[in-house]
Amino acid sequence: MAKKSKKQHDSQSKSEILLNQPLTLRGVTLRNRTILPPMCMYSVTAQDGRPNNFHYEHYMARANGGFGMIILEATAVAPNGRISPCDLGLWSDDQIDSYRWIVEDMKKAGAVPAIQLNHAGRKASTGCAELNVPYHAHVPEELGGWEDIVGPSPIAYGDLPVPRELTVEEIHAIEQQFRDAAWRTATAGFEAIEIHAAHGYLLNQFLDPLINHRTDEYGGSFENRARMLMETVDLVRGVIPETMPVLVRISATDWAKHGWNITDSVRLSRELKRHGVDMIDVSTGGVVPVSSDSMPVGPGYQVPFSTEVHKNADIPTTAVGLITKAKQAEKILAKNKATTIEIGRRALAEPSWPILALSKLGVPKEELPIPVQYQRGIY
Repeated sequence: MAKKSKKQHDSQSKSEILLNQPLTLRGVTLRNRTILPPMCMYSVTAQDGRPNNFHYEHYMARANGGFGMIILEATAVAPNGRISPCDLGLWSDDQIDSYRWIVEDMKKAGAVPAIQLNHAGRKASTGCAELNVPYHAHVPEELGGWEDIVGPSPIAYGDLPVPRELTVEEIHAIEQQFRDAAWRTATAGFEAIEIHAAHGYLLNQFLDPLINHRTDEYGGSFENRARMLMETVDLVRGVIPETMPVLVRISATDWAKHGWNITDSVRLSRELKRHGVDMIDVSTGGVVPVSSDSMPVGPGYQVPFSTEVHKNADIPTTAVGLITKAKQAEKILAKNKATTIEIGRRALAEPSWPILALSKLGVPKEELPIPVQYQRGIY
């Protein structure tokens, strides 16, 4: 048999670049393995939780930049569930149309439009730069904040107000708010949903033994602390198309003694898979204030947690956390540490990170996700 030419060999190698491989989740296919994670934009111009021109330009720049999936920032399922007064929301049918133009144009650009649904719980009504209030400080009512702060137990985060403990009836009402927001998500044309159960927000608070001190069916045992998340997932899954993927973002560790850990996360991920979740977005921290010494922050510092969930829970994962370079991302995929790669802060500086990364890895120009208008450019 004749040997392959160097040109043939190079072409074959380029076609096998993992970061460039499509991925199908249920009825949705990502054009490559790059995801823009949800990052709050904290915009005072987001009146009544509605996205505007800034959000359109922000997300479209990354869609045209080649991302396979774009997850819109934490979007509140209730007004008092916003992280800050500057957040987006989907708590009303009147908000649906404000998302359609962004969703439709992201699809035209080739990206899968997704959205993260969230309730901030005890970390609600906090600051943002445009209000001149620090991120972890309470926003008073005169600046657009609110006093009805809720949580699983009356335990405050740092210097924030002590939350009011939710009743069982209120827990069920918030679950329904997630359900209703999921229906609005599908109605607006989004193709995937991420449920936020990380970074110390409400669903994460219920999971965590450091925060959840309840003695009813939503506290105590692992099963009880996970109950609200599981019920929420079931309700969401029940009102969206069967073809629509559901992701769940988790904090795989608290970085705190006696708190949530990777063993808990693997166990939770196995259960989430049984409830119809398609991918776990593996992040860490945010539940309790910790010193910088407790978190070994550095390039790829959260990837080992994705690896543990990916291998031991037998579910797709997306890795995030100071992944900035093309070869770094490709190596993570090659070593089966994750199914996809999230590029967050780096994408704020480089909206076209996927195109640049795939080009550096050797993907031919004709295979790059470049908009037609840019094809005579530098790539």
